[in-house]
Amino acid sequence: MKTPTIESKSNAGRSNSKLTDLELIHLYLSTRNSGYFQVLYRRYSGKVYSKCISLLKDEALAQDAAQEIFTKIYLNLAKFSERSKFSTWIYSITYNYCIDFLRRRKKHKNLFSSEMEDPPDQIDEVLDTELMEMEVGRLKNVLENIPEGDKAILLMKYQEEMSIKEIAASLDKTESAIKMKIKRAKHKAQAVYKSIYIN
Repeated sequence: MKTPTIESKSNAGRSNSKLTDLELIHLYLSTRNSGYFQVLYRRYSGKVYSKCISLLKDEALAQDAAQEIFTKIYLNLAKFSERSKFSTWIYSITYNYCIDFLRRRKKHKNLFSSEMEDPPDQIDEVLDTELMEMEVGRLKNVLENIPEGDKAILLMKYQEEMSIKEIAASLDKTESAIKMKIKRAKHKAQAVYKSIYIN
């Protein structure tokens, strides 16, 4: 996977690799030395690509998406407000890009179920352990058979271990809305599991 057109002429990457994300961002913004951004790219490119693969399910699409995402990060780095972790900001851009791509591709107005924004019906809580105790292969199959938006939010919660607050910030939703989205997504995952492996 190629980096954006920001090839570094600096060979200081080895020592720069010990700097924190914020230190690298501040140094890049103050000096415009692309070597600092290259360190951030090496630090997160694999993770971004993995997230793109998990959502888009296509290597070529994931490579193109990762390129676009890092170009967006590069061009908008000055807009990073530091209200959340840099990694959270990156994952927010990644998830939003992939969900928007899938939404455009499928011509759906909203991949996240619209009823999630409405006052919730009474839904039995699905315990986290019920998802975690699924055999890995089965869990992956279940995730492939629920809506992309539901899959994305479960990955954010359980794979990335993002907090409710971080997910809410990433998706520009309230924390209560995120809790309901997760609850409904878990319910769908459980229903799919039962339909495939029990019924």
